[in-house]
Amino acid sequence: MGIIGLGAHGSWAERSHLPALRAVPGYELKALSTSSKQSAERSGQRHGVSRTFGTAAELAACEEVDLVVVAVKVPHHRELVRTALSAGKSVLCEWPLGNGLAEAEDMARQACGRAVPTVVGLQARSHPALAHVRDLVADGYVGEVLSTTVVGSGGAWGATVRPGDHYVLDAANGATLLTIPFSHTLDGLASVLGEPEGLRIHLASRRTSAVDTGSGLPVPMTAADQVVASGRLPGGGVVTFHYRGGMSRGTNFRWEINGTEGDLVLTAPTGHLQLSPVTLEGGRGTSPGLAPLAVPESYVRVPHLDPRADAPFYAVAHAYQQFLDDLREGTTAVPDFAHGAARHRSIESALATA
Repeated sequence: MGIIGLGAHGSWAERSHLPALRAVPGYELKALSTSSKQSAERSGQRHGVSRTFGTAAELAACEEVDLVVVAVKVPHHRELVRTALSAGKSVLCEWPLGNGLAEAEDMARQACGRAVPTVVGLQARSHPALAHVRDLVADGYVGEVLSTTVVGSGGAWGATVRPGDHYVLDAANGATLLTIPFSHTLDGLASVLGEPEGLRIHLASRRTSAVDTGSGLPVPMTAADQVVASGRLPGGGVVTFHYRGGMSRGTNFRWEINGTEGDLVLTAPTGHLQLSPVTLEGGRGTSPGLAPLAVPESYVRVPHLDPRADAPFYAVAHAYQQFLDDLREGTTAVPDFAHGAARHRSIESALATA
């Protein structure tokens, strides 16, 4: 396999995909590409990858690569995915799949036409804790689900912004509070409780700028810093979300599932369910409160990782393991490009009716 965007100095691919892949037997990183031949060579030396390329086209053409990972900024996804698919390669693309619905649908059509396996990086649903909660709900732990509520903080889109993160403040780049933490959590929730129906999403911009932590100067922010959504679950239960930019001195992630027989609560230090350590608690029957619920070992498919210390790539590693299982067993547990386009569509339609 090969990774597009594996840099040498703190890239997302370096912090997440690389350690995840190295934790899952069955993958071999053969090549990487970055924005130039020189930077690719530096990255190859740092990460021990011998085949380095200055362009995605060269990586996609490499005979030793059968899976291409696209881990770059959202506006470049469609072009790079098209390059990999045109070379007949399987592709894993980070979420958001495209910069908007039209791009995502175009990428899904291209993948369908090439008939190669694809994966979109909606890894929250692969987290063992969510898999356990999915089964608890299905087995009646909470009884009939009456409602579910999510409150989360985005980290970014608050009062300050780091010098290298200005990109997420511009709504035109497609990497916003709505498309990243909210959408990852929406997808994870849907995997547990079913796809929300009649979802309505409201956006608000309470902040219009953030202060650069390096220069102290204000940076314009066109991305919304408040996301509020509501709808109904397939069984009639009520679902509500509130995501806000920045961090809170109070709750930064809390997801409650409330039912006729019990309650489940998931908490985390940030609203990024896809990359945060998750704490699970529950209570049912005559129990007056919540108690910790351990995730059984049977749900842990990548046993050498610590769910807290390795949280930034823990769910990613499990998604890679699920992809291997799908290829070997003919299953479809990991979300593909068609799923990614459908997730874009669910968000776009919910905004259209707001």
